[in-house]
Amino acid sequence: MGDHVWIDQRTGTELNVEIGARVVATQAGQIVLIDDNEQELHFPAQTKFRSMHISSIEGVDDMILLGDLKESAILHNLHIRYKEDIIYTYTGSILVAVNPYKSLDIYNIKYMRQYSNKKIGELQPHIFATGDNAYWSMQRYQHDQCIIISGESGSGKTESTKLILQFLAATSGQHSWIEQQILDANPILEAFGNAKTVRNDNSSRFGKYIDIHFDKRGAIEGAKIEQYLLEKSRIVSQARDERNYHVFYCMLAGMSKEEKQALDLTTASDYVYLNQLDGTIYCDSRDDAKEWATIKSACKVLMFSDEELNDILRLLSAVLNLGNLKFQATTTQNMDTCIVANRNVLRLVSKLLKLDENGLCDGFLKRTIFAHGEAVVTPLNQEQACDVRDAFVKGIYGKMFIWIVEKINSAIYKPQDRVAYRKSLGILDIFGFENFQRNSFEQLCINYANENLQQFFVHHIFKLEQEEYDNEHINWKHIAFEDNQRILDLIASKSLNIIALIDEESRFPKGTDRSLCDKLHAHHSKNENFIPRKTDNNINFGIRHFAGNVFYDCQNFLEKNRDTFSQDLMKLLQESQSKFLRNLFLNEFHIGTETRKRAPTLGTQFKKSLDSLMSILSACQPFFVRCIKPNEYKAADNFDRALVCRQLRYSGMMETISIRRKGYPIRHLFRDFVDRYRLLAPGIGPSHVEADCRAAADKICKNVLVNQDYQIGRTKVFLKDAQDVFLEQAREQVMARKILILQNSIRTWIARRQFVTLRQSVLLIQRYCKSYRDARRFQIITNGFTRLQTQFHTRMLTLRYSVLRSRILNLQRFCRGYLARQNYSRKLNAILILQSEVRRHIAQKHMRRYRLQEKMYREAEQERYEEEKRLIPKLGAKRAKEEAERKYQERLKILQREMSEQERLEQQRAKENRLLIEKKIYTDESDVFNNIFPSSGDERTTPVHRPTTVTTGGMQSTLGNMPQSKDNIERIDKPLPLPYQDEDLKEYTFAKFASTYFQGNATSYFTKKTLKQPLLAIKSERDQLAALAIWITILRFMCDLPDVRTPNVIHQKQSVMTKIHSTLGRKFNKKDLEEAQKLNELIDNQPILPPPDNSPSKQTTNDPSSASNKPTSRSVRQKLVNMTLKRKSKLSTDNAITRLKDLDILSSTQQIKMSGMNPFLEDRPTSNLEKLHFIIGLGIHVAELR
Repeated sequence: MGDHVWIDQRTGTELNVEIGARVVATQAGQIVLIDDNEQELHFPAQTKFRSMHISSIEGVDDMILLGDLKESAILHNLHIRYKEDIIYTYTGSILVAVNPYKSLDIYNIKYMRQYSNKKIGELQPHIFATGDNAYWSMQRYQHDQCIIISGESGSGKTESTKLILQFLAATSGQHSWIEQQILDANPILEAFGNAKTVRNDNSSRFGKYIDIHFDKRGAIEGAKIEQYLLEKSRIVSQARDERNYHVFYCMLAGMSKEEKQALDLTTASDYVYLNQLDGTIYCDSRDDAKEWATIKSACKVLMFSDEELNDILRLLSAVLNLGNLKFQATTTQNMDTCIVANRNVLRLVSKLLKLDENGLCDGFLKRTIFAHGEAVVTPLNQEQACDVRDAFVKGIYGKMFIWIVEKINSAIYKPQDRVAYRKSLGILDIFGFENFQRNSFEQLCINYANENLQQFFVHHIFKLEQEEYDNEHINWKHIAFEDNQRILDLIASKSLNIIALIDEESRFPKGTDRSLCDKLHAHHSKNENFIPRKTDNNINFGIRHFAGNVFYDCQNFLEKNRDTFSQDLMKLLQESQSKFLRNLFLNEFHIGTETRKRAPTLGTQFKKSLDSLMSILSACQPFFVRCIKPNEYKAADNFDRALVCRQLRYSGMMETISIRRKGYPIRHLFRDFVDRYRLLAPGIGPSHVEADCRAAADKICKNVLVNQDYQIGRTKVFLKDAQDVFLEQAREQVMARKILILQNSIRTWIARRQFVTLRQSVLLIQRYCKSYRDARRFQIITNGFTRLQTQFHTRMLTLRYSVLRSRILNLQRFCRGYLARQNYSRKLNAILILQSEVRRHIAQKHMRRYRLQEKMYREAEQERYEEEKRLIPKLGAKRAKEEAERKYQERLKILQREMSEQERLEQQRAKENRLLIEKKIYTDESDVFNNIFPSSGDERTTPVHRPTTVTTGGMQSTLGNMPQSKDNIERIDKPLPLPYQDEDLKEYTFAKFASTYFQGNATSYFTKKTLKQPLLAIKSERDQLAALAIWITILRFMCDLPDVRTPNVIHQKQSVMTKIHSTLGRKFNKKDLEEAQKLNELIDNQPILPPPDNSPSKQTTNDPSSASNKPTSRSVRQKLVNMTLKRKSKLSTDNAITRLKDLDILSSTQQIKMSGMNPFLEDRPTSNLEKLHFIIGLGIHVAELR
């Protein structure tokens, strides 16, 4: 029990490694074990297990120290450390980082100081230790260093890069502006180059190499960033549950409403490029609005101007709106063509890109091909137009991303002087090996980059192995190992390699993906690392990479390799009014039409940049960080052994095992070797007793491993795999003999001691059992009576509850039935009444129509009869009858047309009324005002237009409305329109009106302050001044503003008639004054009567004055109001200017303009009546100021 062993669980699948386990019990001929996954396993007792090396039991910080460096040992070591939240492990100088998917408090300033200036191995493994070792190696050896961070998406590469940058910025100790700029470059690159994927919420979709430059003192003086292979296809399409690049969502979430309106932007769900396949718009682990503020702040730090930011935002808006551009398939001259379905989107895009709208439309719908010096324009179908649009979008975004990287470099990079000292430390954050269900051109480039890095890694590991042997001073032979140079030759090194053939086919105008696939199979089908397709119908091929076989689909290989878009759109970009957009494609413009065919392809550019990168890395001392993703669900404390094992193989970690196995893979420290195998050589004690453990280890090896290949180094014993197995078997045999002797003695002693103990225990048990039996019996009797009482009470309570519940349910049932019947009866009566009323209304309508028709028929016959009778003396009976019939038919036709026209007008009026009801248009306020206050002073009113009644031809015109057929009769029975329903007036509030239409910062709340400008937008400056005067008058009328304190003496001495004439005019004579006085007396002396009774008996009165006084009083009042409005609608200009000057409202220009205006206010204190006249006459009577 307690031994640790390896269980062979090889099933032939990808996870074909052993799993560690611990023996917990041996019972019933079985061995019970608990494996690393905490699962209990049972095996027969005779099952043989391989013993676990002592170094693998508790785990080690450096996996080089593992006694048996195998896949199973590495996986077991990572697993047990991951359970303890120890996510970093060394393999020599290689750091293995397992993503914990949770926050760990190991990255603060305390840890930065703790790991500063410490060698690898002095402290626990940490990402800071790798960064510190690289930094001090650069300082100590005056040699450039590099840190290569690789791993799958979601393994934590980007976070590791940021942590190293933060550590280097803190270690340099300068805290300068350039350090802040380098750190702030990350948010910008992540926004434009990272996206949410199924595997990672912040996945880098491009590779980058950050080269940090240091001066002689070790301070950061600059940096330079190189980007590799941005995934441009993500801009136009994403997989399910994935997002586009972060910048689109951050921009739409963080911008204000005004900023989005300026760029014609709405929300993320409105754009096709952001909402595909029920795509995810939100990301739980990110705050897009907060990230947008960080991005803008970082752009300011990196010297992005406001104009440049605005240009970038315009391009991003254009990209989103281009995704909404739709094409409608059509047919022109038996050819599949298309047109733009939403022209408004095209117009918006052309405005954002500052391009000609028609030219942009032609660029999407047509293609110009030059053949034999002539231009041939070919229309595109719907699918081709969409491809041209997507290629255009990818080209714009790709060029913008390159410009952003160059802009960042211009801020953080300083060219080196010839005499200046400069050393660099590079950080490579690059994509790991990829093998999906469908692999395309991007995966080929990514895996080619990983093949180069694997080649670089293998040579470095072999070099470390040689250093290990040299340090231990052992005799060793040259280790033969195979690298992946043949795979590199197949992809890009030798002539007619895969990339070269792709470039060659891309330059052919008629080259297709199928012809490319055929050419690849023709040249490389016999290559051992090339996997041919299974059938000729497929257009795919496979490559045996170092991490496994990968099959590539050739579809869209040539298009992605060309990495360009329509020449027509390229020419159109030259004519753009946007200087920023033209500068993005400046290099493309310089290449002529003929030379553009020979422009470097994406594969060639990537190969050159990768060769340059490998040259830089070869000149540096490398440090490797292998990031491992523990599970596919981004969950904490979840270790998927199969997934981790696959990543270890893909990352090249197992190459370390391969190289070491070809040398001496099993290594033991002298004290561990002596403690484990000292039983094989008599006379050797434990390691803490032996003075010379090296001599003891040598003695054991000579005693057991006779004439075998092993090495004794300075601190370790180096063994082969076979020798390790032999030592274990010999140890088991010796242990078995010793154990048998020991078991014999121990079992005898145990049996004797068990007998004595058993006899004493039996006596003690008897005594306690008897006591317990009696107490138990008593307790059983007591509990029985208690349960009996409980059962009795329970049954009584249950019976009472059941009876009460049954009665209540019956009562509820009767009550609900009664209420339901009452409700049904009321509804049924209401429906019957409603039906009877509707049917009565329809029947009355039909009866009126039929009676009118019958009357019109009789009148028509009577008129024809009279006409015939009148013409008989003149024309004779026969001709008179014909003439009367002819005139009768003519009148019928004329009246038929009139009635048709009348019916059309009625239908038109009904339609207009229905539209008014639907749009909820209310009566214009000007009509209400004109009904109360006529515009002129006289009593004339506009005549009311009433429909004229046809007397002579009424009978004939009515005939036009008579139903002529069954269809017309059925049309009468159509359902009547529903009554108009009033709107909810709660939606129309003054606060909402004020927030929508008031100018400046004016709100709906009342204020006593004077206004600087009118509340509403008034075009005329004269009306604006009038509005301000009205506001002042209202304030003074409500006593919220003091009136003019300088009285006009002359005005006070005026007579009453003068004041009346000034108010009502000279036409108001003495007779009118007397009538007004009589009216006033009549109103004052009239007694207050109770409300009139509507009964007919009380409506009739004998007092004639009551009928005559009402129109008289109404006419006099109306005349007074009209004359007052006519005279008091304006006041003097001087006083208005003076008051506005006192309130400091008018500017000098407004004062000059106002001096020529008609008077607004009188130059005197005004009474409340005068103020009221001014407010009504100017503020209500004038439509512009109402």
